[in-house]
Amino acid sequence: MVKRIITAIVAVAILLPVIYFSDTFVFPFFAFLCTLIAVVEMLKCCGLLRKCGLSVPFIALSVAPILCWLWRETQTLLPAAMVTLLVLALYLFALVVFSHGKIQFQDVCIAFLTCFYIIAAFTCIVYLRYLESVGQYVYLICFIGAWITDIFAYFAGRLFGKHKLIPEVSPKKTVEGSIGGIVFCILSMLLFGFIINRIAKDTLSANYLVLAISGLFVSVVSQIGDLTMSAVKRHYGIKDFGKIFPGHGGMLDRFDSVMAVAVVLTAITSVTDLFTVL
Repeated sequence: MVKRIITAIVAVAILLPVIYFSDTFVFPFFAFLCTLIAVVEMLKCCGLLRKCGLSVPFIALSVAPILCWLWRETQTLLPAAMVTLLVLALYLFALVVFSHGKIQFQDVCIAFLTCFYIIAAFTCIVYLRYLESVGQYVYLICFIGAWITDIFAYFAGRLFGKHKLIPEVSPKKTVEGSIGGIVFCILSMLLFGFIINRIAKDTLSANYLVLAISGLFVSVVSQIGDLTMSAVKRHYGIKDFGKIFPGHGGMLDRFDSVMAVAVVLTAITSVTDLFTVL
């Protein structure tokens, strides 16, 4: 427990300057490093890291958060992403055909499903940061929503947990813990909206109903993201994806919920406004 707390404090101490300078190259570069490490961790977990024809393209695509930052003010971001996706799919099909059996179809499917998800999720965080007018606030929800859910689900589970959530995937998680995480995530979203109203009262107004509903979705998806990576680890028989965070595991162990939240938050912001621009 002490090791986990110390690691968390150090991690926050590193993250805070990154957030402070998030309007500069520092933030997309940080997202790139996180993406790169997470992709390598996943490929290693799946036993695909040494299959260079398969692993190298995904490692190279880890630069996507930086490209998102560079192209944020152009109309080429979505077309470029679609073309990249199609070219990658074609390449992977060709790889199966011409690898003479060294790379199986299931290898391609696993790498594509897991690694592309990781790359897209971290890119979503960068995309959210540079949304016009509200980006400097909205992207923070990726971290707040995921980590508030994680913290309060843990404590609620310790205090009130009696019914196992999905013991086949994560034996320690409980229904009571899950509910506690959801409740406190919703409350944190409302508090976050109140704070933003105070900070940017002349430019933005929080949509509290949307924030509350988003808090529900964010918390549920955060827990799904966590459980999904737990299922991957259980399938491959490992405890953690890495050791970069002592007591917490690897990059994927620490950011699994954040990635899932980033994806759903990108979807939410594409159809509704969390904050109204005055």
